[in-house]
Amino acid sequence: MSDARSVTLHGRTYQLPKKPTVIICVDGFDPEYLEAGIAAGILPNMVKLMSEGFRATAQCSMPSVTNANNVSIITGAPTAVHGIATNYFLDRATGKETMIVDDSLVRGSTILAEMTARGVRVAAITAKDKLRKILQRGLDQSHAVCYSTQLASEEVLAWLGHDARPDQYSAELSLYVLEAGVKLLREGRADLLYLTLSDYVQHKYAPHEPEAQQFLATIDRRIGECLQLGAVVAVTGDHGMSDKSDADGNPVVLYVQDELEKRFGPGCARVICPIADPFVVHHGALGGFVRVYVPDAHAAHVPAMAEYIGAFDKVQVALLKAEAASRFEMPLDREGDFVIVARENAVLGSKEAEHDLSGLKGHRLRSHGGLSEQSIPLLLSIPVRNVEYQGREWKNYDIFDIALNSQ
Repeated sequence: MSDARSVTLHGRTYQLPKKPTVIICVDGFDPEYLEAGIAAGILPNMVKLMSEGFRATAQCSMPSVTNANNVSIITGAPTAVHGIATNYFLDRATGKETMIVDDSLVRGSTILAEMTARGVRVAAITAKDKLRKILQRGLDQSHAVCYSTQLASEEVLAWLGHDARPDQYSAELSLYVLEAGVKLLREGRADLLYLTLSDYVQHKYAPHEPEAQQFLATIDRRIGECLQLGAVVAVTGDHGMSDKSDADGNPVVLYVQDELEKRFGPGCARVICPIADPFVVHHGALGGFVRVYVPDAHAAHVPAMAEYIGAFDKVQVALLKAEAASRFEMPLDREGDFVIVARENAVLGSKEAEHDLSGLKGHRLRSHGGLSEQSIPLLLSIPVRNVEYQGREWKNYDIFDIALNSQ
């Protein structure tokens, strides 16, 4: 149970912060970006975290998409517990395809909300406004700051010293989040900060490209400022990122619904891409994981459909509903009839006519969603000494645990 010095949520106990504590979720933080930045000598503060604190390679929740993993991080639990295993889904009750843009489907509380209930001053700042309504779930507004840079108010922009909101597709959308975190620390206005970024840069640029390295170097400088201000800093990601193009730069895609309808007939299934969100220009809603919903008239064909599509060379695995929910710790009652996971160098779509790839504009397709994008760094500025952590298989949603319980 919680006491005056801790909160307990979903069976895990978190100590209240003894020092200002900053949790940073770098959207699309594939380990290759960290490795490339270290090799280039542009990430001195992350290197400091690794040498003086703690480092591990953790696994994210499946599918490896933004909503599922941000909610896992702020609840310290897999999607089977909090209920959000997608950005986009088919509502079986209404038959409507629905984008998750608020907290109405979240089950239970969050670490942030429980902390504000104990008087901890929480700041939850996101690049993407779609996450704001999730992050602010249950927050005691008298102890919290919560907004998105995507829709930042004039007052917030003036406070940051900017004249206008950053473009939705820009590095600045994320960098303004970190600027705000540093400023809140400097002004002594927050005890626990959750700063979650956008993966626009990682979708567009590979780890070795100058734009990606400049972006990571700026993040590193902000981490350094947080350290200088006396904060405990923890860094992870919501998912990784992989190149999904062939040698000629063309996307490697399997349009699942098109293939199923060729074999089993029109209307046999509806394929939903969980990566879909309001930021689709840089990936065209193509990712490494899809859900397949089959109408009652075709229900008997579900096993055959899964077996058929699982034999394609772009597919790593196709799993029926119960097996997928069990293997990936996803909520069974919100699962499709079967799921498909792409191989590392490929993506999955629904129908070719539904995906607009014009936004790639000559760039190679880089995306996520599958098992190949599960690995992400887990970094902390102080050592982790809890003996229970020895030999542990780390998840990105362990980050509040190690950051708060290692102080």
